[in-house]
Parts: sequence; structure tokens; C-alpha cells
Amino acid sequence: MKAVLLNQHGSVDVLKVADFPSPILKPGHVMIKLHVAALNRMDIFVRKGWPGLKLEYPHILGADGAGQIIAIAEDVSGWTIGDRVVINSNIGCGNCEFCLKNQDNMCNNWHLLGELIRGTYAEYISVPSRQLYKLPEDISYQVAASAGLVFHTAWHSLITKGQLRSEETVLIVGASGGVCTASIQIAKYIGARSIVVGSTPEKLALAESLGADVLILRSQDEDWAKTVFKSTNKHGVDVVVDNVGTTFPQSFRALRKGGRLLTVGNTAGPKFEIDNRFIFGKHLTIIGSTMGTLADFSEVMDLITSHQLIPAISKTFPLTDIRDAQIHLETGQNLGKVLLSIIDEG
Repeated sequence: MKAVLLNQHGSVDVLKVADFPSPILKPGHVMIKLHVAALNRMDIFVRKGWPGLKLEYPHILGADGAGQIIAIAEDVSGWTIGDRVVINSNIGCGNCEFCLKNQDNMCNNWHLLGELIRGTYAEYISVPSRQLYKLPEDISYQVAASAGLVFHTAWHSLITKGQLRSEETVLIVGASGGVCTASIQIAKYIGARSIVVGSTPEKLALAESLGADVLILRSQDEDWAKTVFKSTNKHGVDVVVDNVGTTFPQSFRALRKGGRLLTVGNTAGPKFEIDNRFIFGKHLTIIGSTMGTLADFSEVMDLITSHQLIPAISKTFPLTDIRDAQIHLETGQNLGKVLLSIIDEG
């Protein structure tokens, strides 16, 4: 099969499109012929590497993917050759204490496709059958692949753990990334008011089109926490979605007393200083999470396939242009998800 192979950490130049053996169908698995993969920031972090990261080379990046079932293990039922599916990239073992309590995103042997195990930048992939969601004919592979990781992550953070309610106001730090655009739509869907901080007018225009109520241009308003505070009649917001990390100090200031800060990542880096006085002085709660559960995935994909939530798509690149695709994402040119077309959609 054709795949994007990674044999060492570095710039986009280390990514090579080459032939690689197709995966072996394991018990409990199905084989997927991938039509579309989607890029995530995690792909860039893995490509660059971090201390302690150990990969089996050659590694294949990519968490998100959608395609058709072409083979089914003998011990798998409920699926048919030719079924159109999207992959839940949050891989739990199915047997540990957390998986047995339906908390598979906290699995003791948790993996994310494309991080420590080979992922979706390839023509074929074998995954456990429980990781699949069947797609109706009117949902494209592009839409499904775009939604998988980011809507799953945002739903678990905002709804399952964050308990965002319709009468509340949420601040979303970022206007065009996958989880941020998903968060804007989810907030709109449940009836919550959203305030979005973005870096360019184009990104804020995207946020507005997705349902954002208040727009703040970061380049013209560096003290955006003050603006947020004023826009809420000096009450502050109930919830902040902050996956940047270094923006926590402003997020703390924007929150009302008793507010919640939700985080699923740290795009600006893992280490930064915070003023703990804001946390105990304002009775704040910091809620972290990674991905979501099998139940979360089914729930949010039901909303995607019923067209109640629609992922924003920036641009689609052929598999052979993976370097350009990662540059497009890494340099912040994207307005929504960046996709890889592995084969033409059928």
C-alpha cells in the first residue's frame, strides 16, 4: 500500500510517500480502505518529537480517517463488506477497569492512532470493530473524517465533563482550529452564548459563520480578557475553552467566580506559569480531558450525520502532497480542517 512514512523526527522533509506492507487483520478487527484522512496538530508534534517519545519505525501519522470495510475478522459481527465508516481514533484496551466502566479514554493501555501506533496516512488500516461508526450515504468521507477527533474531543470536554448549559456563556480561545470550530458549533447547538478570540479577521469571520456571538480580534486587543469581562456586564464567562496553554492567565481573568476552564491540549507549549491566586481566589476549576468515550463518539457522530453539526473544512490535499498539507496547518493558514485525499470518493 501507499503510505506516508516517518523514519526520524524533523521538518516536513522527513515525510516520505512510499510503499509499505498492508496491515494484518487481527482478531476483533476490521480492515478499512481509507478514502480520506484528516490532519491534526498532534501529527506535527509527533513528527517533531518530544523527550521520551518512542516510535516503531517507519511510523505512520494520522488519527482521523474514513473509508470502506474490505475485510472482517471471523470473530466480528454486525458489519458488512462495503460498509462506509468513520474511525474513532481513541483506542482503549476494552478490558481494564476504566474501559469496563465505559471510560475508555482513560484506559490503562490507551493509544491514539498516529501517535504511538500507526495511523491513517495510508491506503489501509486495521482497527478494532468497536472503533467504527457506520455512515449514511449522504455523509461524505470528507465530512466524517473532519469531524472524528475534534468533535469527539470537544463534545467530551464541553458537554460530558464541562457540563456547559444553555444559559451560560463560553469563551473560546481560537477561531479556526478543529476543536475550537467544533466548540463554537456545540455551544450554538445547546443554546449557549459564545465569545471567540481570534488572530485574524478571516478566522473570526469563520467563527461568526459557525455561530459565534461575540468576536474579539487578538491583534488589535491584546488585553482581551478585559474586553470579555466588559462584554459580560462585568460578570465574566462561565466556561473557557483554552487549548493554547500560555493564555491561561487571561482566561483566568475572564472567568466569573466559580467558573470552569476546559483544556484538551497546549498548542503553544506544555510549560508556562500561572498565578494560583486566581484559582483559589475566584474558586475556579480546571478540567482536563483527552478525546472522549465510545458513547461520546456515537452521540456526537449522530449529530454530524443528522446535519445538526457541520465541520469546517479548509483545504484538501492529495496524499502525495503531505508536506504542503502539514505546512498549511502548521503555519496557521487553515480555516477549518485540513484533509488528505487518499483515493477519490466513491
